[in-house]
Amino acid sequence: MSDSEEESQDRQLKIVILGDGASGKTSVAMRFAQEAFGKQYKQTVGLDFFMKRIMLPGNLNVTLQVWDIGGQTIGGKMLDKYIYGAQGVLLVYDITNYQSFENLEDWYAMVKKVNKESDSQPFVALVGNKTDLEHMRTVKTDKHQRFCQENGLGSYFVSAKTGDSVFLCFQRIAADILGIKLNKAEMEQSQVELSSTQKQPGFGAHAQDVPHGGRVDPGVQMERGRKSQS
Repeated sequence: MSDSEEESQDRQLKIVILGDGASGKTSVAMRFAQEAFGKQYKQTVGLDFFMKRIMLPGNLNVTLQVWDIGGQTIGGKMLDKYIYGAQGVLLVYDITNYQSFENLEDWYAMVKKVNKESDSQPFVALVGNKTDLEHMRTVKTDKHQRFCQENGLGSYFVSAKTGDSVFLCFQRIAADILGIKLNKAEMEQSQVELSSTQKQPGFGAHAQDVPHGGRVDPGVQMERGRKSQS
C-alpha cells in the first residue's frame, strides 16, 4: 500500500459534549479517553480537550477530538465557536437530575442555530449518564426516547463511573458519522480489545498534558497527539 493510501485510512472527527454542569460531561470524556474516573467534581471552566484514536472496520484509524464544554457557557460568547465545525454533538444529562434533561432544549437550540446555514449537519446524540444510579432515576426512559424521536437524535445510556457503554457510545457515533455499519461481533470485539489498547502510551491525551492547560489551540494539541500516537 502506498503512503497516500495509508493516509486515506486516517480520519479526524470533532466531537463536542454539551449539557449542564455536574451532568458528567468531563467524566464521560475522561472515561473514554483515559479509562479513568474522578470521584470529586471539578467544574470545567470554558473548554477542556481530550483526544483518542480508535479503529473502525476496514482498518480505519479515527482520531476523535473531544471538546468538553463547561456547563456555564450556555450564555457565553464563545459557545458558538466551540460548536462550529463539529461532526458530532453529545447532549449529556444526568438521569437523576430532571432539570439537566429539560435544559437540553436550550443546548440543542444553540446547536441548531450555529449550524442553521451549514451545508452539513452534525450527528447529534442524546446521552443519559449515571446509569449506575438507576434507583435514583428521575428522567423516565420514554421521555428520553421521545426527545430522540422528535428531533432525530441518536440514543445512548452510559455510566462514566463504571465505564458501562461509554466506549461503545463514541465508537457507534464515529461509525454513524462516517457511514460505517457495525455488527454485533465488531462491537463486542472492540470492548474486549479496549483494555489492552488503552494501556498503550499516547492513545489517550488530555489538554493538561500539554502547555496552556484546558484552553489551548486544538491544532497544537492535534500535532502533539499525532506524535504521541505514532
